[in-house]
Amino acid sequence: MDHQQHSPAPITRTVLIDQPLPAPLPVQRVEVRRIVIAPDTAGGLHRHNGPVFGSVESGSVVYQIDGEPETVLSAGDTFYEPAGARIARFDALESGVTFLGYFLLTAGQQAELEFLDR
Repeated sequence: MDHQQHSPAPITRTVLIDQPLPAPLPVQRVEVRRIVIAPDTAGGLHRHNGPVFGSVESGSVVYQIDGEPETVLSAGDTFYEPAGARIARFDALESGVTFLGYFLLTAGQQAELEFLDR
């Protein structure tokens, strides 16, 4: 009989998101922001001038790209907002939400958020 104890690997790597971009993007820098949204706060219809990737650190949020089904994201979940896509919902639920947003930026570009009327 084998009585050896197997210890877990000291390092594990898990791919959380592998999102192709619609076209090559000459990324010069990535800006990472920690964003906190208070409980029960609606983010409002918006779009970004470049692709945004994110990961939820704590809490939960309703996420929806305009015209697509909504999803509830919780701690550990990741998301992708395509450049120029209309984000219909990014609404914090009763616990609020804290997430990291990764903004892919080209030379001289600043991350911009535009709120839309509809």
